[in-house]
Amino acid sequence: MLTRKQLDLLEFIHKRVQRDGVPPSFDEMKEALDLRSKSGIHRLITALEERGFIRRLAHRARAIEIVKLPDSIAKAPSNFTPRVIEGGAAKPAPKPATPPMPDGVHAIELPVMGRIAAGVPIEAISEPSHNIAVPGAMLRSGAHHYALEVNGDSMIDAGINDGDVVIIRETATADDGDIVVALVDGKEATLKKLYRKKGEVVLVAENPAYEPRNLSPDRVRVQGRLVGLIRSY
Repeated sequence: MLTRKQLDLLEFIHKRVQRDGVPPSFDEMKEALDLRSKSGIHRLITALEERGFIRRLAHRARAIEIVKLPDSIAKAPSNFTPRVIEGGAAKPAPKPATPPMPDGVHAIELPVMGRIAAGVPIEAISEPSHNIAVPGAMLRSGAHHYALEVNGDSMIDAGINDGDVVIIRETATADDGDIVVALVDGKEATLKKLYRKKGEVVLVAENPAYEPRNLSPDRVRVQGRLVGLIRSY
């Protein structure tokens, strides 16, 4: 039996993993539950882990995996699937797009388009280097998806580490707070949270060592939105 606060936290983590592909930060959890300190969040997370609802993954920033959901959440309309998986095998002969997924398909091959900066922007990547197998449940049927290897540590507090492979759904639009692939000045690609403020586009890192970048809208083009993460060991 979960307390109200434990249930609220589990539901908040579940919704954020569905939306962003990664769990929320401790600060976001504290704010969402209106707690005064992070110690309260730590106690709630420990309680959820002891009851088998979540699992904390060692040596990873903000790495929380939802193992199960109580009936009150699980029976609600949901697209819940764990978004962080282990492994990922490279395959030859890349395909240009994600095909529609028939029932029973458990893995889809996506092209890895190169490296994306989670730090100082690097030149945009447009040529696939190889393919990677991705769980079909991570993808939207009929949409175009691609994968990028992360270079840098500016998104580490979002659980995105250097060397991870991020799964991107191609789109030209994004809501405030979405983690996106942003093309800056038509030549530099970076992975950041996107916000709009006072007529500017703000690209925000999830690492206090990096300052937000305030840019005019004409300098930024959204090329995709984060929907999943694959990590190899």
